[in-house]
Amino acid sequence: MDSFARLLHLSPPLAWMALKLLIVIGGVMGIAAVLTWVERRGAAMMQDRIGPNRAGVKGITLLGLVQLAADGIKFFLKEDVVPPHGNRLLFTLAPALAFVPAMLGFAVIPFGQSFSSGGQAYHLSLLDPGNGMGMLYPLAIGSMAVYGILVASWSSNNKWAILGGMRSGANMVSYELGMSLAVISIFMAAGNSPVGSPVTLEAYDPHRIVEAQEGLWFAVRQPLGFLVFFTCMFAETNRLPFDFAEGESEIVAGFHTEYSSMKFALLQLSEYIHIVTASALLVTLYLGGWRIPFVPNPGVLLSVAAFLAKLLFLCWVFVWVRWTIPRFRYDQLMFLGWKVMLPLSMANLLLQAWLMHGRGIA
Repeated sequence: MDSFARLLHLSPPLAWMALKLLIVIGGVMGIAAVLTWVERRGAAMMQDRIGPNRAGVKGITLLGLVQLAADGIKFFLKEDVVPPHGNRLLFTLAPALAFVPAMLGFAVIPFGQSFSSGGQAYHLSLLDPGNGMGMLYPLAIGSMAVYGILVASWSSNNKWAILGGMRSGANMVSYELGMSLAVISIFMAAGNSPVGSPVTLEAYDPHRIVEAQEGLWFAVRQPLGFLVFFTCMFAETNRLPFDFAEGESEIVAGFHTEYSSMKFALLQLSEYIHIVTASALLVTLYLGGWRIPFVPNPGVLLSVAAFLAKLLFLCWVFVWVRWTIPRFRYDQLMFLGWKVMLPLSMANLLLQAWLMHGRGIA
């Protein structure tokens, strides 16, 4: 790391931060872009058809991956249409409001084991542990993504778009309560301490949460909380069976009905970045993060590979579920959020508190 820092004429901590920025931004954007291809190829496989496989250069198609470049060129060349009776400023700003929170949510996720070099500790997360925010940060940032949808729908001045934005807002309120209670149970288990001792901010730190799963993952210790959080992540990312903000069978395309060109591409890419971030949260909170069963000290490369394997598997699960389960009715989502997910989260929280009290832990 010292040699790399001297090459860039930066201090080792600053050079490490620059390297992590390149890895995280490039990695998340790359995975999200490939997911658009996985989505179409996966849908084709499940529907017994071929999918995109024609785009190529001199006959080289790379299983259809060249379609990504073709789509990028197409979006750049398409006409950028702005509704004449909409709000031009907000209409232009909305894709960024959806894109930026999706990217920022990855900042605290530890994607590998920390290591030391030259007497300096290096952590594989953009924000080092002990930053005072921990897992509260991605939850807060993720809830801000709904503003991008609301602004996009209102600025379009389109009744279908406004319906999609209203659905998204109500959707967020209904599932985030249950999701938050499920995460509180994780904080309780990760930051447990003897009765009477003060609870520290370590309970919210993702590095501490990963360490707490050295013996047994939280998905096994809290299966009910995992089920609730996993279900809520589909609503968080506006994916089937909860994609009510853009239900084409009811409201054309919902909040992005009026969007075209690169604005539409940015909104679509934001959805896939949300999938990557949601998968990273699931891996960190419930699947042991970068940890490998029966390997207490996997090292940097192996830990990163383990985290990436879990992340990619969950990304595929998002695609798998979309093309397997039909969309719920909107009233069914409200029923599920308020009368199923919320009670289950409260039951999981009370059960966890009772178990910890029985072990003499606060």
